[in-house]
Amino acid sequence: MVTLAGNPIKIEGTFPKVGDKAPEFSLVDRDLKDVTLADFTGRKKVLNIVPSLDTPVCAVSTRKFNEKASNMENTVVLIIAADLPFAMARFCDMEGLDKVVPLSTMRGSEFMKNYGVAIADSPLAGITARAVLVLDENDKIIHAELVPEIKDEPNYDAALAALQ
Repeated sequence: MVTLAGNPIKIEGTFPKVGDKAPEFSLVDRDLKDVTLADFTGRKKVLNIVPSLDTPVCAVSTRKFNEKASNMENTVVLIIAADLPFAMARFCDMEGLDKVVPLSTMRGSEFMKNYGVAIADSPLAGITARAVLVLDENDKIIHAELVPEIKDEPNYDAALAALQ
């Protein structure tokens, strides 16, 4: 169950489990190019899925993953949010976050249901719940956390431990 300020919210789709193969996706990068999961083949991937970089907790998690996970060998950190690519690029540039790859659900909104993070009701309907997935080099999920309370930060230590 996922809550927003303690109130249950409906999430559509099925959140992947450890051991699952990550579903393919196509999202939009800062240059408005379509980017797929296959573009990161052969690398470990951290998918930091956030509602919007324009919220305090999302901004904090992006900064922390930029600092902690992005220097790990053969690893890419993908920040996935409903924000427009322009806003995501501006945020990352202003914050000096050059070790993460911001990706927008502007096109590729099926990502939200395919990954089981689509908020279906509440004032946040239409964007994603907060989640972190870690994928190995072959896109097998090695860590999966759907954060129970949207206003809470994810468990960074567990995600980073999965990369070891």
